[in-house]
Amino acid sequence: MAAQKELTTTNPFNNWRTVIILTLTLGLAPFVPEPHFFGKIRWVLGGANGMQLIDWGDLLFHGLPWILLVRLSVISLRKKLVKAS
Repeated sequence: MAAQKELTTTNPFNNWRTVIILTLTLGLAPFVPEPHFFGKIRWVLGGANGMQLIDWGDLLFHGLPWILLVRLSVISLRKKLVKAS
């Protein structure tokens, strides 16, 4: 149990505080006029016409914190479901 807790605290990708800070800063930057990530997602859903390699890299860069947040949420939910059963 101590090894598991140590692993969680040493790996920043398994730390809620780090992931939330990354999501609120990098995942939403720039904030005005809209978060960059949401604009890129709308662009992709609209067919991604005119997107270049740099735009895909930008989507990955701003989307990584969101992916980490979803990943950590799924891991936590699974742990709670396993404990409950």
